[in-house]
Amino acid sequence: MASRLGVVLALAAVVLLAAAAAAAGQSTPRPPNAQGPKPKPKPMKVKCTENRKENPYCFNRNMDCPANCPQSCYPDCNTCKPVCVCNTPGACGDPRFIGGDGNAFYFHGRRDADFCVVSDRDLHINAHFIGKSGHSGMSRDFTWIQAIAVLFDGHRLYLGARKTGTWDDAVEHLDITLDGEHVYLPADLIEGANWTSSRVPELSVTRTKAANGVLVTVAGKFSVRANAVPITEEESRVHRYGVTADDCLAHLELAFKFDALTDDVHGVVGQTYRSDYVNHFDVRASMPTMGGDATFTTSSLFAADCSVARYGVSRGNDGAAVLSELAGVTCASGMDGKGVVCKK
Repeated sequence: MASRLGVVLALAAVVLLAAAAAAAGQSTPRPPNAQGPKPKPKPMKVKCTENRKENPYCFNRNMDCPANCPQSCYPDCNTCKPVCVCNTPGACGDPRFIGGDGNAFYFHGRRDADFCVVSDRDLHINAHFIGKSGHSGMSRDFTWIQAIAVLFDGHRLYLGARKTGTWDDAVEHLDITLDGEHVYLPADLIEGANWTSSRVPELSVTRTKAANGVLVTVAGKFSVRANAVPITEEESRVHRYGVTADDCLAHLELAFKFDALTDDVHGVVGQTYRSDYVNHFDVRASMPTMGGDATFTTSSLFAADCSVARYGVSRGNDGAAVLSELAGVTCASGMDGKGVVCKK
């Protein structure tokens, strides 16, 4: 009888403790292996640091990234609102592009291949696609943009996400080179850290996050926002991507802004900036997809040889293409890094 009474009293004590915890607004602790999903990261804060005179109200004002892109936004200093990187002209994910006309479409390309994204007389951008084989029943691969190459004024800029197994947001996974030489941003990983080129004064690279986010700008020509991101375990599970422990398929989220495109521009995204561009996608489709892989394929990441290439080509008075004298010229640093040596 005494043992039964002891059990009853112990159970009563547990019930009373649980009731007291509930009354105090507390929950009963769960064992370590039952903690549930990881908490979502707090929204990143961004602020406008452009031209205080033109943006007096918005200048230096903190804004939280929207809930649908808590770690991937930037401030629009004109509207004083945060904007998701993937909601502006550019490319994200299994490449979903937004064109210059504001319409979204998919271009899947092929894994381990390069495609011209933008090609104009003085600017050419290629993208390198990585991917995984699609699961049973799919006629295509899963693909993502791992790197881009930008050709401008005889220079070659590379921006890419390094292959990695375990992802750490605090570790830098971006690689940047200019004419084959690494661009080293300050090692202390401070947002806002800036690098400028002594050889190309109009070029600057600025950290938009402490790691894995940059804004690359060539004044008067273009700017590219780039974030390096992984495929998470949850994304892989939901979409059956098949991510392995040795490769989280690190890739780029990209947002483009162009300042001096001609009306002859072409490429996957470039063509959508033409005044005569007509959108033929089915607006009712859940995934409007652009085909024509062969049209945009290049022989390598730095080759401007897709069938719609415009780089280094000018137009005569009759509209015919004329190859620039500089199109076949390659340049490299001279003796002891002084000057530039060019040859055909």
